[in-house]
Amino acid sequence: MREKSQEQLDLQACHRVRSRLVSRRTATINQIRAFLIEQGIAVRAGVAALRNSLFDILKNREDEISPRMSELIVGLYEDWLWLDERIETITKEIEEISQREGNCLRLMSVPGVGPLISTAVVAAIGTGEAFDRGRDFGAWLGLVPRQYSTGGRSILGSISKRGSRYLRTLFIQAAKVLLMRPQNWPKFSFGPWLANAAPRMHRNKLAAALANKLARIAWSVLSTGKAFDTHKLEIEAV
Repeated sequence: MREKSQEQLDLQACHRVRSRLVSRRTATINQIRAFLIEQGIAVRAGVAALRNSLFDILKNREDEISPRMSELIVGLYEDWLWLDERIETITKEIEEISQREGNCLRLMSVPGVGPLISTAVVAAIGTGEAFDRGRDFGAWLGLVPRQYSTGGRSILGSISKRGSRYLRTLFIQAAKVLLMRPQNWPKFSFGPWLANAAPRMHRNKLAAALANKLARIAWSVLSTGKAFDTHKLEIEAV
């Protein structure tokens, strides 16, 4: 892959910092939950549930939670708020870049691709000239299934999970969002494929397959310099 420009390096650094901050926030939230569980207090799943009930729990269960433990949990909550602010700031910066960069704007014409994915792709591969075809990009992301041959026939296994874990995760998240809205599938040129595949594939496999298709479309948009037309662009055959 060719040497990255300074703009790509800056954008990639933004994504790396954001990813680290998100990981720290997740760890902080998990630690708050762990401390509460050690006190015999379980909070229902979901970030909002914990945020909304935390101070009520500390107030109503102060006979069970020591002042020191309560102080530690409040400190972790303050860390959580600070991380929220840092993540929001850097996310806004990434979104602003996506609105100024032509390749990002074209990538955001792809269903499910927003500022985060578009800027992450541009930061990673520029205009995609390092890859000869979309399948090569999908393989680099680790989204191409492993193949096994037996008895003269090929069997597709799970995805390889090689390459960029961060980008692969973003594309799979985008695919899962699209799968949640089947009413929108007819709008996409790959809608018939998706409708046919949905009944016969496990949801996780379908999400991986769709993520691979989105990645290949993204490469095509970068390599041609043309926005994605959901009804006119012919997708490279799987």
